[in-house]
Amino acid sequence: MGKMSVRRKLAIATWSAPKEGNIYGKVTFDVTKVQEYLKELRDKTGEKTTVTHFVGRVLAEALKRTPSMNGRIAWGRYIPHKTIDVTYLVVLDGGKNLAKVKIDNTDKKSVVDIARELRELAERLRKGKDENFKKSNNMLRNLPTWLIRPLLWFTGLLTSGLGIDAKGLGLEAFPFGSCIVTSVGMLGIDEGFAPPTPFARVPLLVLIGAIRDQPIAVDGEVVIRPMMTLSATIDHRFVDGFQAAELAKTMRAAFENPWMLDELDTK
Repeated sequence: MGKMSVRRKLAIATWSAPKEGNIYGKVTFDVTKVQEYLKELRDKTGEKTTVTHFVGRVLAEALKRTPSMNGRIAWGRYIPHKTIDVTYLVVLDGGKNLAKVKIDNTDKKSVVDIARELRELAERLRKGKDENFKKSNNMLRNLPTWLIRPLLWFTGLLTSGLGIDAKGLGLEAFPFGSCIVTSVGMLGIDEGFAPPTPFARVPLLVLIGAIRDQPIAVDGEVVIRPMMTLSATIDHRFVDGFQAAELAKTMRAAFENPWMLDELDTK
């Protein structure tokens, strides 16, 4: 049997039979205007902006407008975060491993800022220059699976629940920020749901699906438009139908008029 990857060890150590109160939902958007907006940004700045960067920025704005979702639960009570930080999952080693890149103060950055920072930090990871990732990865690689489960619970409580740095393990306070974004559209997958990740202790995980041309009704006529599905896995302790609807409302407004983000960035 070949040596188990760190990603596989984490999966085995993290999940057990489903028992938590999670909400799953999805919304499909017409991305015609978003594609126009992103092309404008690329032509203007030269930075490769994508729908993934756009979604992260819009999520940050949605969390800003729905503050009851931007926090954590520790010792049985809700504690709000002081900042809105969005974490992206990054594929490493040809898909053998995953790493995370956290964009601090995402609500205060433009789509171009997010694209540039994510690109630079992802390059550091892929080149093996991220010291924190090397520390945590090496530790997990050398531990048996049965020991990883309690370790993840403890470090999750320490860093994500209580906000304490564990620098010796390569872990910062609130390592996953306010929410997690992952994209499977680049893999050709239309839609799916990200599994709840207990040690991350975030209330919202968003999965970005592939963009496909589909027939939709516009002004009573059938037209072909590029469509994309966003799927959300939400911790029910933070969110009920009202908060979820407010989140979707902000997302829909941004997809219909992505240039609204430019007005927010100037404030």
